[in-house]
Amino acid sequence: MITASQLRAARALLNVDQRRLAELADLSLPTIQRMEASNGVVRGNVDSLTKLITALEAAGIELVGENAVSHGCGRGVRLKAATGIKRGRTGRSAKAVPLHAD
Repeated sequence: MITASQLRAARALLNVDQRRLAELADLSLPTIQRMEASNGVVRGNVDSLTKLITALEAAGIELVGENAVSHGCGRGVRLKAATGIKRGRTGRSAKAVPLHAD
Protein backbone atom coordinates (compact mmCIF):
# COMPACT_ATOMS: atom_id res chain seq x y z
CA MET A 1 0.00 0.00 0.00
CA ILE A 2 1.29 3.48 -0.87
CA THR A 3 -0.26 6.89 -0.37
CA ALA A 4 -0.23 9.69 -2.91
CA SER A 5 1.93 11.72 -0.51
CA GLN A 6 4.45 8.89 -0.26
CA LEU A 7 4.51 8.62 -4.04
CA ARG A 8 5.17 12.34 -4.51
CA ALA A 9 7.83 12.30 -1.79
CA ALA A 10 9.54 9.25 -3.30
CA ARG A 11 9.62 10.91 -6.70
CA ALA A 12 11.09 14.06 -5.16
CA LEU A 13 13.78 12.04 -3.35
CA LEU A 14 14.70 10.39 -6.64
CA ASN A 15 14.64 13.76 -8.40
CA VAL A 16 12.59 12.39 -11.29
CA ASP A 17 9.56 13.87 -12.99
CA GLN A 18 6.28 12.03 -13.56
CA ARG A 19 7.26 11.08 -17.11
CA ARG A 20 10.51 9.44 -15.98
CA LEU A 21 8.74 7.56 -13.17
CA ALA A 22 6.19 6.30 -15.70
CA GLU A 23 9.07 4.99 -17.85
CA LEU A 24 10.78 3.34 -14.87
CA ALA A 25 7.54 1.63 -13.83
CA ASP A 26 6.43 0.80 -17.38
CA LEU A 27 3.20 2.73 -16.83
CA SER A 28 1.54 5.55 -18.74
CA LEU A 29 2.03 9.16 -17.71
CA PRO A 30 -1.74 9.62 -17.07
CA THR A 31 -1.63 6.62 -14.71
CA ILE A 32 1.13 8.23 -12.63
CA GLN A 33 -0.74 11.56 -12.69
CA ARG A 34 -3.95 9.89 -11.46
CA MET A 35 -2.08 8.07 -8.71
CA GLU A 36 -0.42 11.26 -7.47
CA ALA A 37 -3.72 13.16 -7.55
CA SER A 38 -5.38 10.60 -5.26
CA ASN A 39 -6.43 11.49 -1.74
CA GLY A 40 -4.87 9.09 0.73
CA VAL A 41 -4.07 5.56 -0.44
CA VAL A 42 -3.33 5.26 -4.16
CA ARG A 43 -5.95 3.27 -5.98
CA GLY A 44 -5.29 1.29 -9.11
CA ASN A 45 -5.18 -2.18 -10.46
CA VAL A 46 -2.85 -4.62 -8.75
CA ASP A 47 -0.51 -4.90 -11.74
CA SER A 48 0.01 -1.12 -11.93
CA LEU A 49 0.59 -0.78 -8.19
CA THR A 50 3.04 -3.69 -8.24
CA LYS A 51 4.97 -2.14 -11.14
CA LEU A 52 5.11 1.21 -9.35
CA ILE A 53 6.30 -0.15 -6.02
CA THR A 54 8.83 -2.45 -7.71
CA ALA A 55 10.27 0.48 -9.68
CA LEU A 56 10.50 2.68 -6.59
CA GLU A 57 12.20 -0.06 -4.57
CA ALA A 58 14.63 -0.80 -7.42
CA ALA A 59 15.54 2.91 -7.43
CA GLY A 60 16.32 2.80 -3.70
CA ILE A 61 13.06 3.90 -2.09
CA GLU A 62 11.96 2.15 1.11
CA LEU A 63 8.25 2.56 1.75
CA VAL A 64 7.58 2.71 5.47
CA GLY A 65 4.08 2.02 6.74
CA GLU A 66 2.47 3.87 9.61
CA ASN A 67 4.06 2.91 12.95
CA ALA A 68 6.51 0.60 11.14
CA VAL A 69 10.20 0.49 11.88
CA SER A 70 12.57 1.19 9.03
CA HIS A 71 15.30 -1.42 8.77
CA GLY A 72 17.11 0.23 5.88
CA CYS A 73 20.20 2.32 6.03
CA GLY A 74 20.66 5.83 4.80
CA ARG A 75 18.74 8.99 5.41
CA GLY A 76 14.97 9.12 5.48
CA VAL A 77 11.98 11.33 6.06
CA ARG A 78 8.87 10.43 7.99
CA LEU A 79 5.74 12.55 8.42
CA LYS A 80 4.51 12.73 12.00
CA ALA A 81 0.77 12.52 12.66
CA ALA A 82 0.43 16.12 13.87
CA THR A 83 2.53 18.38 11.67
CA GLY A 84 1.07 21.72 12.64
CA ILE A 85 0.98 22.76 9.00
CA LYS A 86 -2.08 22.69 6.83
CA ARG A 87 -1.14 21.84 3.28
CA GLY A 88 -3.10 22.48 0.15
CA ARG A 89 -4.06 19.67 -2.20
CA THR A 90 -0.92 20.25 -4.26
CA GLY A 91 1.22 20.41 -1.15
CA ARG A 92 2.97 23.49 -2.53
CA SER A 93 1.45 26.18 -0.39
CA ALA A 94 1.57 25.75 3.35
CA LYS A 95 -0.03 27.80 6.07
CA ALA A 96 0.77 27.28 9.73
CA VAL A 97 -2.24 26.47 11.88
CA PRO A 98 -2.44 25.83 15.60
CA LEU A 99 -2.42 22.19 16.64
CA HIS A 100 -4.87 22.66 19.47
CA ALA A 101 -7.70 25.15 19.91
CA ASP A 102 -7.46 27.04 23.23
